[in-house]
Amino acid sequence: MPFVQAGDIDIYYELEGEGPRVLNISGTGGDLRRRPGLASLLSDRLTTLSYDQRGLGQTTIPDGPYSMAGYAADAAALLDALGWDTCMVMGTSFGGMVAQEFAVTFPERVEKLVLNCTSSGGAGKPSYPLHELQSLEPETRMRTQIRLSDTRVTPEWEEANAEELEALLDQRRTMAVIGADEPRREVGAGLQLEARVHHDVYDRLPALAMPVLVCAGAYDGIAPPANSRAIVDQIENARYEEFEGGHGFFWQDPRAAETIIAFLVGDG
Repeated sequence: MPFVQAGDIDIYYELEGEGPRVLNISGTGGDLRRRPGLASLLSDRLTTLSYDQRGLGQTTIPDGPYSMAGYAADAAALLDALGWDTCMVMGTSFGGMVAQEFAVTFPERVEKLVLNCTSSGGAGKPSYPLHELQSLEPETRMRTQIRLSDTRVTPEWEEANAEELEALLDQRRTMAVIGADEPRREVGAGLQLEARVHHDVYDRLPALAMPVLVCAGAYDGIAPPANSRAIVDQIENARYEEFEGGHGFFWQDPRAAETIIAFLVGDG
């Protein structure tokens, strides 16, 4: 299994595909053992570097607190270890927050930037406070997350689509089992959520000069489209794309992967 030492942690990473290089930064609770990952949508055209962030998956779970600056430094250390001076960067959800922090801290290392279903914090508004769900009973928390992920999932929809709802719940139950019995798993997840609370990069975004693609799902209740549009308004060389879906629009709308790949392999 590929690990590299990066600062005070050992980072688990995976490389997929061939082509231009992209650093893929995952979302809240991201664990590469949960398949398929977003990199699978890109690997036909791109070399995609994905990794478990500190406190998650097979990467080290050090004591906290964790910070967004620390997550960005981890990404830089991973690139250093692999000899990637520059690359394109794609961040999704929480990973989009880390990607923003990385881009404003290390702009010279980012060739292009893709931000999926994320928020800037500050005046651009934060994403939904997921840490507030941690005290809920697991089944209730999963149902709440499904409703937040796609605002079309209303009580009326659930009643009319009981089998589809159960399939969504089963998918989340299966993912929740992965790593659940590992020591300090809940500690790492909680520390990530705490770092997420303090994310605010809004006022630093105007300094970004690389091409930026900001993507949102029309029915996302975790990172609403308005939050993505606020990011675009702060960056001169940014464009906005909205897709037919929720927080997981890249699985719901085939046009999403096509648009992201065209941006990454094209001229801007």
